Formats: sequence, structure tokens, C-alpha cells
Amino acid sequence: MTLADERQGFSKRLKEAMRRARVDAGSPTRIAREFNLRYHGDPVTTQAVRKWLAGKSLPSQDKIRALALWLDMPPQWLRFGEVERKEDRAHMTAKQDAASYKIEPGWVTKKFELLNEPHKKMVLEIVHALLRLEGKQ
Repeated sequence: MTLADERQGFSKRLKEAMRRARVDAGSPTRIAREFNLRYHGDPVTTQAVRKWLAGKSLPSQDKIRALALWLDMPPQWLRFGEVERKEDRAHMTAKQDAASYKIEPGWVTKKFELLNEPHKKMVLEIVHALLRLEGKQ
């Protein structure tokens, strides 16, 4: 299998995973924004997402894991089209869940800055409400 075939296969599986997750694959801008809200590394661009969907490039493995977690698909299937054993998936999901609570310093600030003003206001209101519930304000 050539690299071009791998990229095309990934593109096809990504679109299928998005369809199953009811994510509009026709809007690379929206996909990039939603992905960046869930990914702890450097943000991806709309152009990068466009290339993934067109089968012109493959994301790095950490991005594939983030996509798989978001779209509720096994990362191995998303990347290679292979189905993993149920036990492997349960183990990987438990590891990903634990890792999702470990946030690098500054990550929240970076992601907050990516939001538009109405969403920033919404996040602040939620945080204030949670702090009031906890009695820590």
C-alpha cells in the first residue's frame, strides 16, 4: 500500500467517523475549532483539516488519538482501518480518560483565548456558578 493510498483510506474513515458522530465534514473551519477545543497540543489550522479530508496528508498519532476520542472510534481503526480487540479498547479508553484530566499549565488559557466573546462569557458564567455551588468564591 502506498502512502497516497493510506492517506485516502484515512480520509474515508475520518469522514465515516464524522458521519457516525453527526459532525459536519463539510466545514473544515468548524472541525478545526471543535478539534482544537479537545486537543491539548498546538492548534490545527483549517487548511490542515482540509488536507486530512481530501486525503492529502495524515495527522500525527497524537492528533489521531484525539480525533478518535472525540469521534468515539478506536484510533487504530481510524488510522489503519483495523479493528482492535475489545479488551485493548477498554484499556486504551481508561488510559485516555485518566489522561484527559491532566492538563498542562497554560492549556486552559490557550483554549479560552480561541473562543469567541459570547462563548468566553458563557465559560466565565459557568465557572462562577460552579464556584458559588462549592462556596469557594
